[in-house]
Amino acid sequence: MELKKVLREQREFFRSGATRDLRMRRSALLKLKAGVQKHEAEIITALQADLGKSPFESYETEIGLVYREIRYMLRHLEALAAPEKTAVPLACFPASGRIYREPYGTVLIMSPWNYPFQLTMLPLIGALAAGNCAVVKPSAYSPAVSAVLRQILDEVFPAYYVCVVLGGRKENQELLERKYDYIFFTGSRSVGKEVMKAASRRLTPLTLELGGKSPCIVDETADIPLAARRIVWGKFLNCGQTCVAPDYVLVHRRVKERLLKAMVRNIEALYGTSPLESKDYGRIINEKHFDRLTGLLCGHEPFYSSGSNRETCRLGPVILDDVSWSDKVMEDEIFGPILPVLEFDDLRRVREQLCTGSKPLALYLFTRSKAAERCILSGVSFGGGCINDTVMHLSADQLPFGGVGESGMGSYHGKYSFRTFSHEKSVMRRGLLIDVPLRYPPFGNKMKWMKLFLR
Repeated sequence: MELKKVLREQREFFRSGATRDLRMRRSALLKLKAGVQKHEAEIITALQADLGKSPFESYETEIGLVYREIRYMLRHLEALAAPEKTAVPLACFPASGRIYREPYGTVLIMSPWNYPFQLTMLPLIGALAAGNCAVVKPSAYSPAVSAVLRQILDEVFPAYYVCVVLGGRKENQELLERKYDYIFFTGSRSVGKEVMKAASRRLTPLTLELGGKSPCIVDETADIPLAARRIVWGKFLNCGQTCVAPDYVLVHRRVKERLLKAMVRNIEALYGTSPLESKDYGRIINEKHFDRLTGLLCGHEPFYSSGSNRETCRLGPVILDDVSWSDKVMEDEIFGPILPVLEFDDLRRVREQLCTGSKPLALYLFTRSKAAERCILSGVSFGGGCINDTVMHLSADQLPFGGVGESGMGSYHGKYSFRTFSHEKSVMRRGLLIDVPLRYPPFGNKMKWMKLFLR
């Protein structure tokens, strides 16, 4: 498949106006849903092959979210696409304002390997609902899922509407040399910088969904048993390979020992005393990442460790105690089942520490104190998060999901996906019966009237 030819055909198809028709957008979403339903078993098998995901986790964190996003768009498509009325200043009388949301054209969607199905499909759903054509580039690190994605999308859409490109770095570089009307990238910060650099050459607008070291704070008022259960679930979901997983825990020294013991109990409650044998516990994507993660453990005596197997890329949950900010494990995002624990005794110092580093993609706070909530929410910048839970903010269609600063730019999910893939075109309609002469020369003594209008 020649990329240059596909992009030319996509631009011709977009210029035909076909994708602007809401009936076609609705039809595309319904066909996509039917394609996913037809290949649901293959999707689950592919996720098991690439990441060791159980059928339940595959549906919970991937397939089910795709169905829900399609359902949201189908229910709200007309309202999302309808022109929005706005007020206009008195100085423009008589006039009315409208905001028209129109598709960009051809968009490039580059997705990662950790949630390879839903992190490809969710932005694609938003792009199609908004009326765009798309070039989809899934990750080479999850080849089984990438193959199923291509099978589904090739069956459902012609290449001049949606095209799937497989491959690795070479294909990524070739893709980024081409012109698009919008780029949506999910992945690491390092690759995100390269994508942004490529986009800047053509002034292409883009969304970057990156990552970062997402803190999880547990203060002395927290419900420790519940906090431990929700932290363990959020951290070790997908074997820790989740962009919004708690990267490390900051716990008040008064409750630290209780939390550590409670987290161990919950690891064993969720995955048994031998997590590597659990059918509900996944694996590391490949040996390269396995070696990176085990390298972070050098020099540490874990508080809790549950084994590893390099041949199968299985690394059990690990909890590290007595960690300092200068340790290697605290330098970059862990992106695996290793949970460092640091203690604190003053929440205000925690806030100061968090404000000195990069802005994280997520933040979690376990507390019963409204004052603690205000202290963190008003003083720390982060993409999104939860009070008294982890990860679950991703499941709310009504909330935008995205980063800030080095953890990303732009957001999506629900109506925010539609807006991300739409240009907001503002139009003022002026009346014809009256033309107030105030703005026209000669100005004479009109200044006092202008001040009344614009004050």
